[in-house]
Amino acid sequence: MNEQADVGYRDFQRWHPSVEVAFWVSLYTLNTVFNGIVAQIDNARTAAWEPWVWESSSSLLVLLLIPFVKAVERRWPFRFDTWRHSLSWHLLASVAFSLVHVAGMVGLRKLAYGMVGWHYRFGAWWPNFGYEYLKDIRSYFIIVAMICLSRLWLLRQQGEAKLLAEPDEGPPVEPVERPQRFLVRKLGKEFLVNASEIEWLQAAGNYVNLRVRGRDYPLRSTMAGIEARLDPARFLRVHRGYFVNLDYLVEIEPLETGDARLRLRDGSAIPCSRRYRAALRERYGSPVAAE
Repeated sequence: MNEQADVGYRDFQRWHPSVEVAFWVSLYTLNTVFNGIVAQIDNARTAAWEPWVWESSSSLLVLLLIPFVKAVERRWPFRFDTWRHSLSWHLLASVAFSLVHVAGMVGLRKLAYGMVGWHYRFGAWWPNFGYEYLKDIRSYFIIVAMICLSRLWLLRQQGEAKLLAEPDEGPPVEPVERPQRFLVRKLGKEFLVNASEIEWLQAAGNYVNLRVRGRDYPLRSTMAGIEARLDPARFLRVHRGYFVNLDYLVEIEPLETGDARLRLRDGSAIPCSRRYRAALRERYGSPVAAE
């Protein structure tokens, strides 16, 4: 693996939330500036500040709605293999997106106009909403496309795990039902990760993240689907969204709620719910470390 690329990716991960916010704010600031200039030219008879109120109110509402679009895309991922199923949900979400966008920006414009003693008139709601929706559906899917492109870039930098495929001819080299290794693709290269090196697994939407040496490798699977393929002598489910490799577990920290916090060799902590805690204790026959 490229060590310099790894360092760059880790640095990006650390700053990713701030970079993402800065990206969207910068994008819609530029969009506001360019659209404001065009609107001012097209509406030369209006007060100089009016086009800027129109454009800035619209951009501000879109920025506030981006977390909603991301949540919808996480719930119904827009990928090559899922887009037909997801499209109808995204079309419905785009209507909600547009309704909130239009209502919010009209409210902001009325507030701005009222501050100078003027009255803002949006006009007939449905004809104007239809016009706004044609613009909003384009904005909605542009945001979805940028989210998808960002995910593809992150997966390429991070690496994505796959189960070893059964050969077309002849017996498999190793058991396919309970794999000893996973295939990981990263930066155009492929390498194998031993199942014994996986520290824990975490549910992430339609993926399961495999934690290996401080890195998460997303595997296209559900928790139920991967559970049947894990070695029960090594992996134990400790939470609705987590499996832990018992070889890496060093401490169980009980919590007042009846749940627990599990400490691993590298100092990481993952949750253990009350439902699975008893099975963990039974596996060891006695409390671990802190108990």
